Amino acid sequence: MNFSKAPDGQPTLLSFDDARTLFHEFGHALHGLLSDVTYPLIAGTHVARDFVEFPSQLYEHWLERPEVLGRHAVHAVTGEPMPAELLRRLLAARTFNQGFATVEYTASAIVDLDLHLLAEADDLDVRAFERTTLERIGMPAEIVMRHRTPHFAHVFSGDAYAAGYYGYLWSEVLDADGFGAFVEAGDVFDPATARRLRDFVYAAGDLRDPADAYVAFRGRMPNVEQLLRKRGLSAVGGDA
Repeated sequence: MNFSKAPDGQPTLLSFDDARTLFHEFGHALHGLLSDVTYPLIAGTHVARDFVEFPSQLYEHWLERPEVLGRHAVHAVTGEPMPAELLRRLLAARTFNQGFATVEYTASAIVDLDLHLLAEADDLDVRAFERTTLERIGMPAEIVMRHRTPHFAHVFSGDAYAAGYYGYLWSEVLDADGFGAFVEAGDVFDPATARRLRDFVYAAGDLRDPADAYVAFRGRMPNVEQLLRKRGLSAVGGDA
């Protein structure tokens, strides 16, 4: 990890965002460490671009659990665990401005897809094209795209992300719904659910189609409702 070290004699501390990054990257590590396939070509994170972030983003959910924070997120001086009220406020803050953030991201993803549906792009008026797409989807005038097309590096930097910017949000659909399997089991450390996750996701690499892998783990295709709840956009609201 590339965390900042503390001055000599002082403990190195992580912000909550740093800790989330740690859990995220360790999710990628587990994807490789638990891989159990014959050929390295399909091992670990060698999976579809819009599936590779699922195991890492899913692992982030355990950072926010009181069982984890109560044991590890302790005061550097007193050793006291994080107060429950502080944790509640910290988690509540993650839904701030999510309506704006979701729309600005989705707009960029749709423009990306529309650009790659063009049969040819000679003499393309990029600003007019962008404007037409945003009008078609009913983009609110108060919100702009996260990435305006002229500096939208994901679109033009190569095949890896071409027409693939949507993948970040799709992976979040998967991780939110996937964690719902543990919530529904009544135990976020449920061994049977964890075994399915290990067998069909972390250990399986690209052994099967990602949709088949997800269904084998979850029992069905993902549902967007958990993402809406996570972002505070669902009428249900709150955390399970």
